Amino acid sequence: MKLPPRSLAKISAFLLPIAGLAFAACGGSSDSLANGAAGSAGATPGDPDKLVGSFQVKVTPASDLGAATTTIIGKISDGPTPATTQWIDPQTEGDCTLTTPHSPYCTTPCGSSAACVEDDTCLAYPTAHGAGAVTVTGIQAANGSTPLTLLLTNNVYQAPPAVALAYPPFAESDAVTVTAAGDYFPAFNLSSKAIAPLVITSTNLALKSGQGLALTWTKGAEGTARIHVKLDISHHGGSKGQIECDTADSGALTVSGALITKLLNLGVAGFPTVIVTRHTVGSTVIPSGRVELELSSTVEQSVSVDGLISCTDPEDCPDGQECQSDLTCK
Repeated sequence: MKLPPRSLAKISAFLLPIAGLAFAACGGSSDSLANGAAGSAGATPGDPDKLVGSFQVKVTPASDLGAATTTIIGKISDGPTPATTQWIDPQTEGDCTLTTPHSPYCTTPCGSSAACVEDDTCLAYPTAHGAGAVTVTGIQAANGSTPLTLLLTNNVYQAPPAVALAYPPFAESDAVTVTAAGDYFPAFNLSSKAIAPLVITSTNLALKSGQGLALTWTKGAEGTARIHVKLDISHHGGSKGQIECDTADSGALTVSGALITKLLNLGVAGFPTVIVTRHTVGSTVIPSGRVELELSSTVEQSVSVDGLISCTDPEDCPDGQECQSDLTCK
């Protein structure tokens, strides 16, 4: 289902961003930990299971919400960022898993400097620091220049405001490398393979109990990237569950009818969507933990549900119904 421009403009403020700088994919990545030996010479490696930093290059195709863009952002901290929601009770069918959310409870409040990550367990929020001058090779600016030196502002690395990045900024399968000179954190190198912008070819996506959801896209170069799918049809009313899939970049995936039925039974809110991401990830380990370089291209597509009418104001609803807080007409 393709939303009209007026509705897209209305709901753009409601669409939830992908949380955090690090993308949490189901399963592994194409280059995960492949670059550990290229990390800080002479430094004691930290825990590879603790994600403390991420450099993300996002290649976003044009849509009804805006023109095609390329962005890059990076941040490194002295510890992992607390996750305040646990996704539990996994039910797996093929490459996809349904989970439901659980919010831990801490009898003693954690305060403003920490978060409750497990029952009666607090984890302190980390502090971001710099790793010296950071240079990115394999990414092209709109004027054709390369490499790119990132600007550090408030301990966040970004492209300088005067530098517009090309779209796409690289050719598929080319090498992209991040080199940090070292400062508070020691010097390190990261690399990953470039991806092609994601093109979704499936249309008029509809969720029906007992029926699978077939997704198709233009497949990428063999062995380069993975595909991540996130289907959360209740997030505007407080998520009651989600389906996540990690699969090969083969051009097609069907989410099983059994999982779709279970997700629908958990509840639905207004403007349900499926988010599909092509990505590659390379990583290394520094004393505080793992740092990743992720190259990604994401498309968010509307899905329809029988009997659901989405809304942002009363005029979107049929006579006799009102727009609810979860953006549904009832």
